[in-house]
Amino acid sequence: MSRNGVLACVAAMVLGTVPAAMAEDDVTFGVAADFFSKYVWRGQNVVDDWVMQPSASVGYKGFTGSIWANSDITGDVVDDWEFNEIDYALDYSNAIPGQETFGFSVGVIYYDFPNTDFEATSEVYAGLSADVFLSPAVKWFYDFDEAEGSYVQFSVGHTIEKVASWGEDNYCDVALGASVGYATDGYDDFYFGVDDGAFNDVTLSAGVPFCFGSLTIKPSIAYSMMIDDDVREATGKSDNFWGGVGLAYSF
Repeated sequence: MSRNGVLACVAAMVLGTVPAAMAEDDVTFGVAADFFSKYVWRGQNVVDDWVMQPSASVGYKGFTGSIWANSDITGDVVDDWEFNEIDYALDYSNAIPGQETFGFSVGVIYYDFPNTDFEATSEVYAGLSADVFLSPAVKWFYDFDEAEGSYVQFSVGHTIEKVASWGEDNYCDVALGASVGYATDGYDDFYFGVDDGAFNDVTLSAGVPFCFGSLTIKPSIAYSMMIDDDVREATGKSDNFWGGVGLAYSF
């Protein structure tokens, strides 16, 4: 399928979900805006200064269509406030039938890079997660367009719920996470010119989401580093620390 075909398919399914879901009164909507001191993706420093990342989503019975973008606030890689990336995604997530512990997700992502010289590309993905201590999960991404390679992310996380509360719907949590990413030779060759598969990156994160009903305000910090020697040598900024705050509203 061509890039335009993927984009059209995702957009049609996202928009087509809305009237059907509204008829069932079973639709969910979400909007968010994150402000971070850097944009780091899978260990790669994409924008080394402040960014805004708005997003919107619509969900219906396990399906979620979403649009996410990155705006370069200070003009580090494009002009001030211009978008250098817009992602369109369609996801289906649910529990594996017959039990309540394990869940799965499948989906497709179309990556567009306006105002840059980068070619748009597309990934499909599949993931498994377990609702047990540390919430272990694994997700496999395959770029079938430009990179023709895979990236596999292993992650754990833990949320300490309601460390403080001001009523049933007003409280704050502490959310901790860690992940490690492995990439195949096709992926690493495309992004770094490294013709070998390797464990690429490790990321650690901590956040304190404040929940006020449907509104969530989440200050957070994160640290990532490239761990393979060849990949580190091929990246300009192999170690990154950043922080910021996210705002999210669901209805």
